[in-house]
Amino acid sequence: MLLEIIASVEPPWIVRHWAALVIVITCLSLLGFMALVLAKYVRICLNIFVDTPPPLSMGPVDFTPLHGDMIRFRSFDGTSLRGMHLRPKNRTEYKGTILFCHEYGSDMFSCARYARPLIEAGFDVFTFDYRGHGDSSNRSRYKPLQWPSDKEQQDTLGALAYVEAALTAEGKSPNVGIFGISRGAGSALLAACSTPNVKAILCDGVFSTELTIISFMKRWARIFASVKLVYENHTERFWQFLYWLLIRFAQPKLACRYPSVRKALMEMRNCPTMFVYGQRDSYIREDQTRALHAMAPEPKYLWIVKGAKHNQAAIVEPRQYAARSIAFFRKHLAEENVAESEITDPADTEAEVA
Repeated sequence: MLLEIIASVEPPWIVRHWAALVIVITCLSLLGFMALVLAKYVRICLNIFVDTPPPLSMGPVDFTPLHGDMIRFRSFDGTSLRGMHLRPKNRTEYKGTILFCHEYGSDMFSCARYARPLIEAGFDVFTFDYRGHGDSSNRSRYKPLQWPSDKEQQDTLGALAYVEAALTAEGKSPNVGIFGISRGAGSALLAACSTPNVKAILCDGVFSTELTIISFMKRWARIFASVKLVYENHTERFWQFLYWLLIRFAQPKLACRYPSVRKALMEMRNCPTMFVYGQRDSYIREDQTRALHAMAPEPKYLWIVKGAKHNQAAIVEPRQYAARSIAFFRKHLAEENVAESEITDPADTEAEVA
């Protein structure tokens, strides 16, 4: 009788579905392990993103400052910025206006290293301080880093709007050129892709945040991650996914967005772009600059300066730097008849092919 009762009792659910339960627990354990690994990665990468020191090139006696007409204007989000008009002594031959976008940790006076020959050649230059730099405001909790964010994009758009309005008021064409250095060059590209009046951009030391951070992640992961399985044999898609996670965490923490310089380049249409890169740049790899150059629309130029570090091309090759930058803006902003050989030479073409 007792045996019949035991036999008639239905086994518990856990006994009937033990195999499925083991599979679920195994899958959850794997997901938990992957989440812990990714969390470790993201913490490491966030530290790299925030703490990596930029290679600042501006020194107190690197150049003699230029002085012009000081003004105040507003960024697109209302932040008060300081700017300065620099004009040639001879005002009879106006060739165009160039907006100068300085590098991280610098200020508007650093334009003297690059813009003096352009002013002497007949170009007006408008230079300004990004928020948190020089005498510009920074009313939010945003802390500027070396990565171009939507804050610098808004500052550049505000500067472009101010310059275009000033040119229109003077009865001149609102078309402008941009001369950007490092982060300033990235910010210029972010702004220019939506501004049709930008007719030419010179980018010295420009970089993609995504490409640069991914290269840093690959370099430092093997140091901080103790298990080889964690950092070896990952596909490029993994690193791109990790970068995406990093940005999702970094943006709210740092009170800004980090738009893609790569996407901005691909969205640009018919805007001549000149890339200048220092061959001894230990911060931005040469293949990253070549990748950005490949994405840019025609016409485009790439000049790799031998012996120059990050943002040091104008110091290593000052005469050639001045001649090439003047020729570039004369051809594509002033629309003068300038031979391509004045902007590039056969060695540049051979370097691109190689």
